[in-house]
Amino acid sequence: MNFTKHFLLDPVSVIEYVKVKTKIFSPAANLSATEIGDGNINYIFRITDEDTKQSIIIKQADKLLRQSGRPLDVDRNRIEAEVLIMEGKFAEGLVPEVYFYDPVMCVIGMEDISSYQNLRKALMERKTFLHFSDHITTFIVNTLLPTTDLVMDASAKKVAVKKYVNPDLCKITEDLVLTEPYINYKQRNIIIEENQNFVQKELYQDEALILEVGKLKQNFMNNAQCLLHGDLHTGSIFVSADSIKVIDPEFAFYGPLGYDLGNVIGNLFFALGNVYVTESILPEAYIAWLRETIEKLISLFISKFNKKYKEIVTDVMFKKPFFMKYYLDTILTDAIGFAGCEIIRRVVGDAKVDEVTLVKDKNKRITLERILILSGKEFIMKQKQIKTGIDYLNIFDNIMLNIL
Repeated sequence: MNFTKHFLLDPVSVIEYVKVKTKIFSPAANLSATEIGDGNINYIFRITDEDTKQSIIIKQADKLLRQSGRPLDVDRNRIEAEVLIMEGKFAEGLVPEVYFYDPVMCVIGMEDISSYQNLRKALMERKTFLHFSDHITTFIVNTLLPTTDLVMDASAKKVAVKKYVNPDLCKITEDLVLTEPYINYKQRNIIIEENQNFVQKELYQDEALILEVGKLKQNFMNNAQCLLHGDLHTGSIFVSADSIKVIDPEFAFYGPLGYDLGNVIGNLFFALGNVYVTESILPEAYIAWLRETIEKLISLFISKFNKKYKEIVTDVMFKKPFFMKYYLDTILTDAIGFAGCEIIRRVVGDAKVDEVTLVKDKNKRITLERILILSGKEFIMKQKQIKTGIDYLNIFDNIMLNIL
């Protein structure tokens, strides 16, 4: 095999690929390969030297979606590789190291982070991570603010916007996150029977809500504020006792900064809702940590953003304190709305989360879904009223008390 034309790798050919195309392992290495990906748009393998236990990850982009067979631009793979490298410079140690990118086979070779655990799964196991809010806010501030017009040369920024247009992946977000949960025009939403009428009333028939989501969609599509990760949920964050690794920035493009922040916040409410609804004896320490984490995400983001802003923004107009406050306020408002959209789409859309789908008790799932949908709605409708993590939690608590 010479790998001069794209084809899908499998556990046999990927070993040959690594031997032919890289010098990561010795020529005599006893290599094994395991496919570990479970996504719809990529193929992921762990390659291990069985003698030394050295390992790497090979991630390959296909030209078709696994499930539907729909074509998808493989340039997303190039974007992911470049963005991971950039993020590694801005937030050292908080993303996997990229070893190489192959534009022909659409392959990224990167650090194996199997010593870390997927955050979504860890939260389902009621694990806590003392430094998570600190690390994730460092990642968000340090990777996003430097890619804005406030810091970059204006000409360089415009070139970068063009380089990371990413239309196919943006279209997925525009449809699945910002349209279909409210106007189900493609009939792809998946809603349990018991909540069909609830969703009809609370989402499809609420014109005021649809208007606000329309504004958020317009913002997402036109506000090329910074180079986003674009899919920053708890399944894209891996954690250890003292660090994190953020993966999968294949949805990266220039969009509103609050989108990434809102996605992280929204996903933590899945964990919070799940524990309250499903546990007969509440794990108080876990709940206290989770609530504190939501609060700290906002407060730490604000303090780190202000500090970084003062350090790296040089434009005389933008350095004014009153502009900095305005700019930060718009980001926080955006984040609230996008957090609400992320919550709702994971409940009614076809890309769901374990915190909801693994609830086997039908009555508990009905309750959980309604709490999440109503919380997401309130976040969207009260974007300008919510200022702190406590404000988020108060809305969630009030809705939960009325439903439980």
